[in-house]
Amino acid sequence: MTGTAPVPFTADDYKARMDRAARQAADAGLAGLLVAPGPDLVWLTGYAPPAVTERLTLLVLAAGRQPVLVVPTLEAPDAEKATGAPALALRDWTDGKDPYALAAALLDDRGRFGVSDNAWALHLLGLQQALPDTSYVSLTEALPMLRAVKDAAELERLAAAGAAADAAFEEIRNVRFSGRRESEVAADLAALLRRFGHSQVDFTIVASGPNGADPHHEAGDRRIERGDMVVLDFGGLRDGYGSDTSRTVHVGEPTEEERRVHDLVREAQEAGFRAVRPGAACQDVDRAARAVIADAGYGDHFIHRTGHGIGVTTHEPPYMIEGEERQLVPGMCFSVEPGVYLPGRFGVRIEDIVTVTEDGGRRLNDTERGMVMVD
Repeated sequence: MTGTAPVPFTADDYKARMDRAARQAADAGLAGLLVAPGPDLVWLTGYAPPAVTERLTLLVLAAGRQPVLVVPTLEAPDAEKATGAPALALRDWTDGKDPYALAAALLDDRGRFGVSDNAWALHLLGLQQALPDTSYVSLTEALPMLRAVKDAAELERLAAAGAAADAAFEEIRNVRFSGRRESEVAADLAALLRRFGHSQVDFTIVASGPNGADPHHEAGDRRIERGDMVVLDFGGLRDGYGSDTSRTVHVGEPTEEERRVHDLVREAQEAGFRAVRPGAACQDVDRAARAVIADAGYGDHFIHRTGHGIGVTTHEPPYMIEGEERQLVPGMCFSVEPGVYLPGRFGVRIEDIVTVTEDGGRRLNDTERGMVMVD
């Protein structure tokens, strides 16, 4: 079961994204955007170079100008095939030539530019040497919401990725846990994600017993035992868009305390979800989930933000954290994932991807959030 292939993005879709990005850059007081190979380039143009090398590849966006993609000559044929290429002017350069001189000719020599987070220091320093009066700011700082609001086609892909992750959980809860290494269960999870259509698996956290108190535990050689709480956190990319979900299962019968903490985290996750609505601040989601845990006396054991955005990467803005006052708007997608971590004992995390709707929020994960017992 891999599901129906999504409707492909069109050249017009990519043109609209590039136009919007250029306008937002101008509104932010920037002379333009410089986008290196990575998620931003794929999202804006549909182009992913066959290999990320030391050769300069750079998309130049500026309001009122045609987008220009600077590429090595040997990769120009691939760039020309990109879905967004009809909206671009290609400028290629051959080995032995100065690519920074070519790029510099496209830029305001005293401008301030937003630069994609994936840009190499090698290339940014090359541009600075060619244009010493220019200045630069990261895209995450300058335009953090550039990719945050998803359109209908993107939401469809995110929903499909979430459904695939849910299908993986429904399968993994039926495998044997006790007596097996964390790494073995993690390998099962990775295989299931691929079976259900993921082209890329980004993480498969399997944190058993005391390892569950480490939110980013790497699955290792510890053998899972009866009586263990096991945190499962897994996701990746399906049709170019991310999944990320967490459930905490128990091997055999849990203790009263383990049930109580699990129920507490479930209540906190529900409170965070119910705080999702247009006009609410990102920090309101964090506050709602955190208050439940703090009021129960476990506030010091909730040691991370409540959520992060998701799209063409599994972690991106916006972030559900205290101090983030940016308002939620329909189309934003992010995780709601409170947790409680008791060092040396166990941890619990429950996570869904949620999208903001016109009147609230919609979960993109819908597997059992109550205590699930496994063998």
